[in-house]
Amino acid sequence: MNKQDEQLNALNDIRKMMDRSSRFISLSGLSGVFAGLTALVGAYLADGEIKKYLKTGVNEYSSTSLEFDLIKIGVVVLIVALTGGVVFTYRQSKRKNLPIWDKSAKNLLINLFIPLIVGGLFIISLLLVHPNTYGLIAPSCLVFYGLALVNASKYTYTDIRFLGLCEIVLGLAAMFNIGYGLYFWAFGFGALHILYGAVMYLKYERSK
Repeated sequence: MNKQDEQLNALNDIRKMMDRSSRFISLSGLSGVFAGLTALVGAYLADGEIKKYLKTGVNEYSSTSLEFDLIKIGVVVLIVALTGGVVFTYRQSKRKNLPIWDKSAKNLLINLFIPLIVGGLFIISLLLVHPNTYGLIAPSCLVFYGLALVNASKYTYTDIRFLGLCEIVLGLAAMFNIGYGLYFWAFGFGALHILYGAVMYLKYERSK
């Protein structure tokens, strides 16, 4: 090995150390696959509740009951998906011998949750001020989630940015197809997550 090769190797080592210190690279593709599968199950259950609601007839009591059931499904899906994400990320951090909580992880979560919290408050405000705007929930979720991923992507793998852009485009498309929000939601949070997770796993984990 000549001196030039030694210098190149040293530069590569320095670059890897800088990446590890500034980016959270313990994200597991399997967490994306798990979240996608969980979202599809949730969408299936939500679709069943909506069909039952339409079959039994529309009235104020059944409408409130449907809202409560959909909220329950959403909360359970969120908890299961987050739990799976934490488990797979913890496993990945152990494999790479990296801390699961450091400055990069903190920056990632801060930049991720700012658009998510704003989006959640926007949706809640929308429903309180305009109760008949349920059709905007799914598009709003996709758009704000996409913005959150784009905002957080600079602190982790750049692949996250492309997933975020896809979610934004899908959310905007859903705005022009009110009434099919659940299908857009299932594709965005389900199918896209599974595809993204599989790509991330093959790209960063399987070959390691």
